[in-house]
Amino acid sequence: MRRILRYFFIVVVTLTAILGLILTYAELTYYDPDEVTALFTSEKADKMSETAVFSVMTWNLGYAGLDKDMDFFYDGGKKMRTTREQTLKNLDAILAFIKSKENTDFFLFQEVDRASRRSYYINMTDSIARALPGTHQAFAKNYDVRFVPVPWHSPMGKVTSGLLTAGKQTPSLVKRYSFPGSYPWPDRLFNLQRCFMMNRYPLDNGKELVIINTHNSAFDDGTLRKLQMDYLKNILLEEFEQGNYVIAGGDFNQCPPGLEPVFYFNIFDDVNVMYVPDNYLPGWHFVYDPNVPTNRRVITPYEPATTKTTLIDFFIASPNIKPLNAEGIHLDFQHSDHNPVIASFQLLGPYIMQTQIHD
Repeated sequence: MRRILRYFFIVVVTLTAILGLILTYAELTYYDPDEVTALFTSEKADKMSETAVFSVMTWNLGYAGLDKDMDFFYDGGKKMRTTREQTLKNLDAILAFIKSKENTDFFLFQEVDRASRRSYYINMTDSIARALPGTHQAFAKNYDVRFVPVPWHSPMGKVTSGLLTAGKQTPSLVKRYSFPGSYPWPDRLFNLQRCFMMNRYPLDNGKELVIINTHNSAFDDGTLRKLQMDYLKNILLEEFEQGNYVIAGGDFNQCPPGLEPVFYFNIFDDVNVMYVPDNYLPGWHFVYDPNVPTNRRVITPYEPATTKTTLIDFFIASPNIKPLNAEGIHLDFQHSDHNPVIASFQLLGPYIMQTQIHD
């Protein structure tokens, strides 16, 4: 009995020491970016017309690892990654689709890995650059952890990932904005540092087109998402009040207000659902295709008849921008757990600001 207790004590001490080392290493290497970080600046940015018509795609690429056969441990599944062969197959299919939409003016991508164990250290930014030659690309990190220790049976390990915005126009300025709020310690040491990336494009009327690429929190009780949306709202209104034209697009991890989905071949997840409030931005446009889900649950491999789906990838456009159309492209979640959405817009030129007077 004494020998058993001694072995048990040794095991407990060893595991405690290992855990302590992991936490110490995570604390020492913790990615803690400033609230605002300049990523790119140019005095020779391209000027756009104040009545320009243009298209924007948003797509969460799922680090080329969350194909239709994957489940994911964070969503209640068991796996952390697929095989290297399947990851490369997914990436090739993603790049082929992007190339087929090369006439799109702006691309907003999320979950783009640069050096991550979960995607076999493939640099996806380089791959996208080759798929979209001649475009200007900017990258903003939102996940930079040297060692993620979960799941215990196959740790995620090193993760370097983020947002990538590509466009035919050269911006005058690109900045990364850190969202407020974080998970409690020690979870925050191993989680994403959520952010959005803002690209500014000068117009010939002296104002700017501001395009924001965002990836909001998931797997929280809604508190973080509310903080983030409140912060984003203030930025959007500030830009609009300056006379700029504003579009925010990406993976909001919540449904647009008033969504009434009409999914012909999928089930809408009306249990695990959070909506942007109806009064979030009165007079602004929420642009999406209600007929096509943009995200699936990854608790099991994808089955069209049974897998729950939702619509959390969309655009928000200021009142001085006219949405022309939005198309969700149903790729059957073959190579990512998200479907892409493409929308087109027109700038309305001179716009008379309307203010509402409250008694």
